[in-house]
Amino acid sequence: MSPQEHLKHYESLLAQRRFEVIAPLISEQAIFWFNDGTHRGLAEIRAAFERTWMAFPDEVYWLENIEWIALSDIAASCAYHFRWSASRDGRRLEGGGRGTTVLRVEDGGWKTIHEHLSRFPQV
Repeated sequence: MSPQEHLKHYESLLAQRRFEVIAPLISEQAIFWFNDGTHRGLAEIRAAFERTWMAFPDEVYWLENIEWIALSDIAASCAYHFRWSASRDGRRLEGGGRGTTVLRVEDGGWKTIHEHLSRFPQV
């Protein structure tokens, strides 16, 4: 699987909203930076994902404008825009921001070692 295929697969598995299906694609040493803080390791990352899924049970999440900024046989990185839509209290909500994902080869396959998602800058 290429880094591009890994990212697409990861994105598609997120739609299942079950951490156990995406966990094999994330390094045990991963660090994820979200607006709510830093999440180190699978347990903290899982908790962050599950909090979001509970807050927005019908959330749809997708990536746009993916730019691969580094590619090698053992590491890769891309920047992108992420988007989401969900409802809460009967209101439709939408949002998004900028993201960066860093991948590395572990045990013969690509794993996400770092993900950084943040809001778009205020203009």
